[in-house]
Amino acid sequence: MLFRNLTLFRFPTSTKFDDLDAGLDECQLKPVGLFELSSRGFISPFGRDAEALSHRQGDALWLAVGGEDKILPGSVVNDLLQKKLAEIEQKEGRKPGGRTRKRIKDELIADLLPRAFVKPSRTDALVDLGHGVVAVDTSSRKSGENVVSEIRRALGSFPALPLNAEVAPRAVLTGWVAGEPLPDGLSLGDECELRDPADRAARVRIDSMELNSDEIAKHLESGKQVTRLALNLDDHVSFVLGEDLIVRKFKLLDGAVDELEATERNDLRAELDARFVLMAGEFRRLFTVLEGALKLTRA
Repeated sequence: MLFRNLTLFRFPTSTKFDDLDAGLDECQLKPVGLFELSSRGFISPFGRDAEALSHRQGDALWLAVGGEDKILPGSVVNDLLQKKLAEIEQKEGRKPGGRTRKRIKDELIADLLPRAFVKPSRTDALVDLGHGVVAVDTSSRKSGENVVSEIRRALGSFPALPLNAEVAPRAVLTGWVAGEPLPDGLSLGDECELRDPADRAARVRIDSMELNSDEIAKHLESGKQVTRLALNLDDHVSFVLGEDLIVRKFKLLDGAVDELEATERNDLRAELDARFVLMAGEFRRLFTVLEGALKLTRA
């Protein structure tokens, strides 16, 4: 269980999670119905066959939202619809109106749904109770909000909002590349994205390159600003931070992996538990650094 992306939401640390287990049980994933397009709900972090719908270590809580979606390509529906409409036009000598088209399309979907394939999905979330932050393993704000909505449904009330900063993240990232000191533990990676604030289409992507080069300095001199920046936290974590405050390409480095490999484990669940503990610890270190550097607001 190692996240690849972190979309972050802030909630008050006073939020009560006492009734969470009962709420998770009521909101667990149910098989998608014959005439449903999708289904969402909680599954066990340890896999769909496990029973526990949450896992907690200290102030770190691990949740997983599962999904089942019917695969019903629009091209298939439209192809059948056109054939039906052509038959009606041939028989009646007229083109069907809008209401008839909609009725026939709905009938086709209802007929196809029971026979459609079901695609399973899963999105993990780390809830840091101490810092009041939810980290969802996705780079999509919409997907992250869907997970937060499921937590809200389970708790009845969950005032979590997307992460916000008191300073402009773009200005901070640009300053770091321009030579301003980075927070303790952080160092520049080897990729970034620059944009011209006067021309949204003007974008430069730098990959596998020293970021203190003359080429990048010229881009900064021309007015371009850094909107995504690769960073390292000590020798434990590498990631790409965007001006949208989404952490992408989150990866544990040798320093953290060595700690994981040094821990003895007897089974798969113990392995997953060890990964979660490591992930939670590294995330907490990273969030503490970013919170101070970007002046992240509290809920």
